[in-house]
Amino acid sequence: MGRHTPARHTRRAAAHRRRGPVLVALALAVVVLGTVGWVVTRPAAAPPAEVAAGCRVDDAVRVTVAPVLGEVVRAALAGPLAVGEGRCAVAEVRTEPPLQTLGVLAGGDPSGQPQVWVPDDVSWSARAGAAVDAPVAELAATPVVLATSRAVADALGWTSSAPTWAQALLSVGVVLPDPGTEAAGLLALAALQSGAGPGEQGDAAVVRAVLDAGRAGSTPAQALAAAVAGDPGAPVVVTTGQQVATTAAGGELAVVVPAEGSPALVAPVVRTAAGQGSPAVDAVLDRLATAAADGGAVRADGWRDAAGRVEGGADQPPALVPADDVVGALPARLAELAVPSRLLTVVDTSASMDARVGDGAGDGTRATLARDALSRALAVLPDRTVGALWVFARRLDGDQDWRELVPARPFGEQVDGRSQREVLDEQFAALPDLLTPGGTGLHDTVLAAVRAAREGFDPGAVNTVVLLTDGTDEDPGGLGEQQLLDTLAAEADPARPVQVVAIGVGPDADQDALGRIAAATGGTAYPAIDPDDLQTVLFEALRNR
Repeated sequence: MGRHTPARHTRRAAAHRRRGPVLVALALAVVVLGTVGWVVTRPAAAPPAEVAAGCRVDDAVRVTVAPVLGEVVRAALAGPLAVGEGRCAVAEVRTEPPLQTLGVLAGGDPSGQPQVWVPDDVSWSARAGAAVDAPVAELAATPVVLATSRAVADALGWTSSAPTWAQALLSVGVVLPDPGTEAAGLLALAALQSGAGPGEQGDAAVVRAVLDAGRAGSTPAQALAAAVAGDPGAPVVVTTGQQVATTAAGGELAVVVPAEGSPALVAPVVRTAAGQGSPAVDAVLDRLATAAADGGAVRADGWRDAAGRVEGGADQPPALVPADDVVGALPARLAELAVPSRLLTVVDTSASMDARVGDGAGDGTRATLARDALSRALAVLPDRTVGALWVFARRLDGDQDWRELVPARPFGEQVDGRSQREVLDEQFAALPDLLTPGGTGLHDTVLAAVRAAREGFDPGAVNTVVLLTDGTDEDPGGLGEQQLLDTLAAEADPARPVQVVAIGVGPDADQDALGRIAAATGGTAYPAIDPDDLQTVLFEALRNR
């Protein structure tokens, strides 16, 4: 991945073209992530000869760098930097996460902003928009790869045949660095989206991977340590070549490059708006460009240099360059997915849910289909998701058509020694045993569920009623459809929006009526006719929430 290879050039140029406005909300990152103090790189005991005699230090340049490149940049900027006419400057080098630097650059006070920035990938500088210039150099690069123990890689067959990004990220529960704060996680998702297919297919794959990663039982650092130790149960982790090189890796670590190749982090050196017109900043940029061209310190720290060389001369993995628009659009999409969910799941338990689905003897019933799909969706939603469960039929509880089985609580909350997730999973498993004769009390149940969701409304979450039914309303004593629609419209509260996601299970569901009900709340209705539909539909509903 040399400096002038097409892959590197495309990402760098595309990142500069993608400059969009920085979200003002990123300034909050400064508060959330805290403050990292400036570390002043003062002259070494023997400063460079050209500035040793008669050099007057009268300026300091604020340099911010991603933590993973901190030592490389400090070493490059050690000692005074000649500015001219007997003057020189020093660099004040500060390490902080790139997301925090974006927040600082979005602020209004240039005196508190860096004048030079070295993030760990060009995707960060692209997001900074007009706050930075085009990169003056590429300091370092490293491929994004998968790692696990050799025992796990052998068991998965990956040592003989590399998986695709989709096979890896969607099949084995990969530990993914937070794509909102870590460029490696973002590029892994971009590789997945590019390989999974255009449009809806790629977006759905990203949603599934993000939700699944939210259930990871270990951090990337813990997962990599388990892999290095040769743990036969080690997770697969998304990491970088630089992290692998600087880990005490032995023969038990397996590094896997997916079949499509590896995207690469490319660390740019950029001048910010606060550094315009400063000869001292010019001197810092020149020093870093020289370090990039030399590449020795970069290679010693496990990176590839600007010419694509790495310590020890290891081969470069096949390059994968995700589409420009994919990388550029992902941060906003991930921000949408980061909003937590508050879900009231309402499941039809009328006798008709016992009807068989599919053509095969092993396909089961509509009730078992709902059970299995709900359990799979439950398994990948993060612990902060709030969930409740109702069932309904006709006059299920006296004159009432619905019954609450599990009240709303976060999935990670403990209930009598078990998590809410475990409680819900147990109730999902029991759904086929709860079927009741007497028909479907759909309309009254929908209204009651929307009212309950609105009463427990969480302004920090997406509040949704997920409705699964295989029929139409069969309660002559309840609300008619038009009454329901009129009431939903009359009670709608823009300050507390609750959407209904209605899923018609099987061919007997009145999909048109479900569509009208969902639309009245700003939601969507989906058909699930075949056995494979419901799982897909549930994730589609989560993706479009």
